[in-house]
Amino acid sequence: MITSQEVQTATNRKIFSSVIIVAFLLFFSRLIQLQWIYHSEYQKQSEENSIRQMVSEATRGFIYDRHNHLIVDDRPSYTVTVIPSEFEKKNIEPLSALLQTTPEYLQTQLQRARKYNPYIPSRLKRDLDFPTLSRLEEHRSEFPGIDYLIETKRFYVTRAKASHILGYVKEISEKQLTEQGNQYQQGDLIGATGLESSYEPFLRGQPGVELISINAHGQIVGKFNNGTSDIHPRDGADLLLSMDFELQELAESLMTNKRGAVVAIDPRDGGILAMVSKPDYDLGWFGGATTQEEWKYLNNDDDKPLFNRATLTRYPPGSTFKMVLASAALEAGIITTDWRVQCNGKFRFGNHVFNDMHVHGSCNVVEAIQKSCNVFFYTLMLKTGFKRWSSVGERFGFGKQTGIDIDEESPGLLPTEEYFDKVYGKGKWTQGYLVSLAIGQGELGVTPLQMANYAAALGNEGIYYQPHTVQAIRDRVAGTVQNVPVSKKNVGLPQDVMDIVREGMRRVVMEPGGTGLSAHIKGIEVAGKTGTAENPHGNDHAWFIGFAPFEHPKIAICVLVENGGKGGAAAAPIAGMCMEQFLFGELIRNKPELATKKSPIAEFSR
Repeated sequence: MITSQEVQTATNRKIFSSVIIVAFLLFFSRLIQLQWIYHSEYQKQSEENSIRQMVSEATRGFIYDRHNHLIVDDRPSYTVTVIPSEFEKKNIEPLSALLQTTPEYLQTQLQRARKYNPYIPSRLKRDLDFPTLSRLEEHRSEFPGIDYLIETKRFYVTRAKASHILGYVKEISEKQLTEQGNQYQQGDLIGATGLESSYEPFLRGQPGVELISINAHGQIVGKFNNGTSDIHPRDGADLLLSMDFELQELAESLMTNKRGAVVAIDPRDGGILAMVSKPDYDLGWFGGATTQEEWKYLNNDDDKPLFNRATLTRYPPGSTFKMVLASAALEAGIITTDWRVQCNGKFRFGNHVFNDMHVHGSCNVVEAIQKSCNVFFYTLMLKTGFKRWSSVGERFGFGKQTGIDIDEESPGLLPTEEYFDKVYGKGKWTQGYLVSLAIGQGELGVTPLQMANYAAALGNEGIYYQPHTVQAIRDRVAGTVQNVPVSKKNVGLPQDVMDIVREGMRRVVMEPGGTGLSAHIKGIEVAGKTGTAENPHGNDHAWFIGFAPFEHPKIAICVLVENGGKGGAAAAPIAGMCMEQFLFGELIRNKPELATKKSPIAEFSR
């Protein structure tokens, strides 16, 4: 007979066996799930836990001038990195001493790195010198999580600075990092100003990824998969510029200890030949790690070296703007070359008297441009009217951006009747407001870039191209060269109008009585116009615009010397030397042995 105890024991055994079987089935099912169903997913996670991704920086594209001279190069640079999850806080003090920086700086960088991603390397300090790198390598075992990598920094192979046009790169900000999505990582460099910014997508290239195997202690044991899974970086493209850096160097030297700008353009295609803004700064300061002292100096300097006077100023152009009024009047048939004004040095309008610099006697429009007769243009403005003047000024590109391929540009100010109605109220301004505009004064503001473009259009008999600094982009990997497209525009003035205005400009430089004789170049016919813009805050600003040769010009130029006084004395000589340098390849005016040298383009001057 089976006792109740035996029955209970048998039941317990069955229950235990059932539990064992169920547990085995669960473990077996999970094993099947891990090994078969989720095999690929967990294998990927396992690899990620044992593989570290190291970004391989692409070589940034080089920059060449119009003669294929290398201007901006890349040089090796050492950067310290940190993996925040592996770094010990107790090492901040000794590491800061070794890297010759402050603990506060390292703490800030560590916080940024930890916030971004505590498990991947982040840049801690750039541009280490070799002695510091050697000390770090010697003591690296004392600083878990610290490593270094070899990157590149910009190196400038030119005596010219060209800082406002080339621009510089800087470490990407947190705001930019958010805006750029996954294209950049914290600590990456990005174009900040000038061409470095405008052409960032081309210059940067495509970073690569190197996969490194690590052990359980986070130590590198070698390349994953023997490097076959690495993604190799793609080097950035090269920029081929329209600029002539011998001309750039001369223009910068001629503006030494001055404030102002020089812009030279090739009228045949709109290519920028030179662009100078003074004071400027040394791009070498941004080639590696910029110190706080350097950055503070640049931002606090009263001369504002970071400010691009070539594209951002808004000064009245003075008499260089007189060709706009002359063109408007001639196009409308309001005057011909037979129409004359008697200049006695003063112009009366109501109770106001506007003075001229000289008594010019009887002048027609060509002579008025040549001698820069204010009385002639005071009279002509009231005869021509505001709308015609504004319309022609707009067609020459004033009051709007030129579209140059650098990021910073002001549209300037070209007043219209609508503008005056808005500022002063409809019916509350009179024709007397126009008198100053006749000679490029009053509420009129231009940039030297706009004025150089204006000179190019006058030289090209009404046609000008969108100004640009990059002629082509060269893909170093594919070996292809792609030209940069530019727009073309016609001001739309009749040929006879252009002929009259251009003749006046030719006489400015080439005939006795002209105000720009100091821009003369031996053997070349030059056309130009001087300007002296009144400045309520100090000495007048000196302007000169021009082009050469007179027929089929190859260079158009604008020179602005802030507080320089008269344009004929301060700006015209600089323009003349710059045009001479470009046309002859050197300055010949101070070299008697070269005084009879024939320009390569002299045939266009006859």
